[in-house]
Amino acid sequence: MWSEWFDRPAQVALVEAIRAVAAQAPFFTPLMPRTGKPFSVRMTNCGPLGWVSDRDGYRYQPAHPDGAPWPPIPAALLEAWRALADCPVEPDACLVNYYGAGAKMGLHQDRDEETFAAPILSIQLGDEAVFRIGGPDRRDKTRSFRLRSGDALIFGGPARLAFHGVDRVVAGSSTLLPKGGRINLTLRRVRPF
Repeated sequence: MWSEWFDRPAQVALVEAIRAVAAQAPFFTPLMPRTGKPFSVRMTNCGPLGWVSDRDGYRYQPAHPDGAPWPPIPAALLEAWRALADCPVEPDACLVNYYGAGAKMGLHQDRDEETFAAPILSIQLGDEAVFRIGGPDRRDKTRSFRLRSGDALIFGGPARLAFHGVDRVVAGSSTLLPKGGRINLTLRRVRPF
């Protein structure tokens, strides 16, 4: 993990870049497959592919649910990928999750990609998150720590398929987002290389 990889001015610039993404690809509420239960987070994507979840399942697709193509990944995120990911190819997806009041994310693995050879780079903006991570088996012991605005975290190598989640967001712990909350950006390589 890199604490405050993005300093405050860079965080402000990233929030503006994400606002531009959301203007082209508005945030939506994904649904759990089969049950149709809504997630507590809202999401959008940028890059050639975007991750979606609905009654038909989890998948990557080239367009927003409204049919428009996803906007490009902001340059600052691609620069972070090049500096931190130790990967010979660019990411082809960036999932943007917004955690408002009461939002959380249960333990899960990121395994909808066609390759696990590339790491996942996670960037935090806004309120702190109590982040939990374990091992590749759901029954593995977990540990929790706080992720703060500007932090960057890599899931690669043996940790690529670690179960992880967000237990809670610490409301009011950052002034970056005027209405509070947390934005999590995860850059991924979906297609084999």
